[in-house]
Amino acid sequence: MATQTDPQVYQGEEKIIVAIDLGTTHTAVSFAHAYPGTDVDVRMVTRWKGQPEAAGDSKIPTIVAYDQGEMTAAGAEAREFVGDDAYEVSRWFKLHLHPDSMKISDEPPSYDSDTNRSPAMEIPPLPSNVTLTQVYSDFMRYVFLGFRTFFQETTPNGVAIWGRLSSSIVIALTIPNGWDTRQQGFLKKAALRAGMVQSEEDAELRLEFVTEGEASVHYVLGKVSHRTWLKKGTMFAVTDAGGSTVDSTLYVCKALEPKLELEEVCASECVQAGGVFVDRAIRTLLTEKLSESRFGDNESISDMVDKFERRTKRVFDGSQESLVIEFGGRRDNDRDYGILQGKITLTGSE
Repeated sequence: MATQTDPQVYQGEEKIIVAIDLGTTHTAVSFAHAYPGTDVDVRMVTRWKGQPEAAGDSKIPTIVAYDQGEMTAAGAEAREFVGDDAYEVSRWFKLHLHPDSMKISDEPPSYDSDTNRSPAMEIPPLPSNVTLTQVYSDFMRYVFLGFRTFFQETTPNGVAIWGRLSSSIVIALTIPNGWDTRQQGFLKKAALRAGMVQSEEDAELRLEFVTEGEASVHYVLGKVSHRTWLKKGTMFAVTDAGGSTVDSTLYVCKALEPKLELEEVCASECVQAGGVFVDRAIRTLLTEKLSESRFGDNESISDMVDKFERRTKRVFDGSQESLVIEFGGRRDNDRDYGILQGKITLTGSE
């Protein structure tokens, strides 16, 4: 694998390149308008519908809300339908694509387990009368249209550039190391149904797949100076701890000049583990802890889990004696269960 970490003047044909990281819990998009004779500037899509309070946030939740089989909302806009019995919300749908080889004894034990035995992974079911292809194509269409809007509104002369280059956009999709040609074929069909490509032949020409492990290597080497530690023969490991998978790859540096060249020492490892297991565990804990509380209903628990994932989980490092989940208002109180003014306090052991 050759990689270029230093910026160079682009000498190819003018084109738009977009990379979509469709994760289990969150999705992000980066892109570049490559123009001959200029440096390639990679940018992130930082504005999405339904996230005005998070302007500048590059991630959106990977969820789709349905009403009788028809998509109602996606991304941040779909959050308001979580817990509403009139709608069905598809989440963690990426897990449905994982091959069986990633599911064999890779799941961590439940949060209160005293054994190392792995439980069966609970994959949320798809909405009624909705196929996995439909969920993927609906969400991919939403993401691609969001990218188009952002490009046109933030790029000088963006509308004209899009009109000139949209039919030749190079689309890179990240995939777990453990996925193979079956999952790639599925994503090609979903992209075609989403209108991102025009035909199966067009998909073969414009769709590229990069493993999450390899993408991590490019990102790390692009953001961190490697000149002080990376030499020919240096061996190093890269781990991508994601929402549903953990990808680990061991590399050796084969050359530094004229381009940095890396080679995998052994086949990449990809196991089904990640942030969704933590979210599942906190839901189980809160459901049991608040079973007799007036805040033990599904909607309240969902609000707590959402706030936990977006805030509390991200600051937890194991050193805190207690953690607070803010989920409600000043009038939301149940002291017997540790709830005061819309906040529930959990001990470090919990």
